Order: sequence, then structure tokens, then C-alpha cells
Amino acid sequence: MSYSLEGKVALVTGASRGLGRADALALARAGADVVITDILLESGENEEVAARFGPMSQVMQSTGVVYTEKTAQEIQEMGRRSMAIQMDVTNRKQVAEVFQKVKEEMGGIHILVNNAGTLDHVSRIEHQNDEFWERDLKVNLTGAYNTTKEVWPIMKEQQGGRIINMASVAGTLGGFGQASYSATKAGIIGFTKSMALEGAKYNINVNAIVPGVINTEAFQMTNPDMRERMIERTAFKKPGEPEDIANAICFLASDHARYLTGIELNVSGGIELFTF
Repeated sequence: MSYSLEGKVALVTGASRGLGRADALALARAGADVVITDILLESGENEEVAARFGPMSQVMQSTGVVYTEKTAQEIQEMGRRSMAIQMDVTNRKQVAEVFQKVKEEMGGIHILVNNAGTLDHVSRIEHQNDEFWERDLKVNLTGAYNTTKEVWPIMKEQQGGRIINMASVAGTLGGFGQASYSATKAGIIGFTKSMALEGAKYNINVNAIVPGVINTEAFQMTNPDMRERMIERTAFKKPGEPEDIANAICFLASDHARYLTGIELNVSGGIELFTF
């Protein structure tokens, strides 16, 4: 099956590394022009920005695990149009400016992948950091709201579009010590279903990907014992790769998925099954 996305413009949030970067490259290989957005750019003043968003951003910034502009360059080398733009999904004014710029310079936005997220807040409820709780709500849930609200009139004008939201098995199963992350990812699923209902009359399909244990840079930074415990929970006894998520996103963005909306697609290696 060919997931041809020729003539489509995709915008991926949080695409400097990990799942977002893999998604962007896969969409380009399928034929789409792709806009890469992230709070961090290789050429940007990143220290202050990274500090505002917490330990994970600071580690990625300080170790150079930021490939926003590199990803755009790789896509251009495929013969596709691409641009790298610094964007904070919690800043509504900035989101509006970026989406208007993309519409004017790229001709529209046909695919939105809401991938930007935080996942470094892990502690039991009595030790949950109130500021990080608010941050997680703003980035993981309100961020998707901000970008969806901004792309909505563009997709209505185009008489169609695809919005793909990144949830998590933490949102469907819960996660010990992950109250804020799990709550926001569960919220993403509810948001997805509501937007699917509202978007149907405009030919806007809205779906959610539910990743399980995926072998990203962030996953490699977790405690080795914890990594092994999570891997053992999967039916395959191995982590997925970012490309597994990217392939699912290309499917949902393609005409092969034209009658799918409001679904939560598990790409989880069976971690939600009763494994023992």
C-alpha cells in the first residue's frame, strides 16, 4: 500500500528529536512538505527556553540532542519543501503567527501532528510539583487545543484535513507516579473524540495515536531497571521504534484512513494486554 501525501503540507510540533522528528521525516518520504516546529532550534538562544520547560529540555539542549533545523534540511534534500520554526505551543499569539506564516508561505496546512509534550514529571501524588502539574497541562493538553483551534479555520477553508494527536498508554492505563502526564494524555483522547465529532461535517479527520514503550532518546535516559520492567510488560518483549509511530501517522494522514475518525490507535506492542 502506498501512503502518498503528494501535495500536502504537514506541521509537526515538538519535532526536534524522538517521535516528532521520525514523524516529520516519514511524512516527507510519503510526499508531504513538512514544517518542523519546536521550542528549541540549533541556532537559537535555547538556555532560557529550556530552563522554562524543565529538566528534560535542559538535558536535550545541553547535550545537543536538538535536530530541528537538521530535520528541515534533510527533508529539503528529499526534494520537499520544509522550514524549521521556533514555536511554543503554550503561547497562543506565537502559534497564531506561525500558522499564518505557514499558510501564506506553504499554501495551507493539511496535516497537523500534535506531538509536543513533557514527560519528565515523575513522583507520587504527595510529591507532585504543582508548577510541573500546571506546565504539563499547558503543554500536553492546552498546547494541542491551541494548535487545533488555530488550524481549524484553515482546514475548513480547504474543505478537509487530518489532525493526529499523540496520547499515551499512560492515558489509557494510568502510570504510577505519572499523575500529571496520565491525566493530560487521557484528556487528549477525550479532546480527540470531541474534535472528530465537530470536524466530520468539514471533512476533518481527528485521531489519536497511543504509543507504548518507544525507543527514543528520552526512553534511553530512564533508569535501566525501569526500562527492562516496561519492556517485559509488552507482548513482544521489546520496545517499539519511532518509525513504528511514524508509519501509523502516515497511514492516518493518507486516503487509506479517510473513514477513520475519533479512534485511539494503540501502537504499543501489546503492553495493554494481560501479559505474564
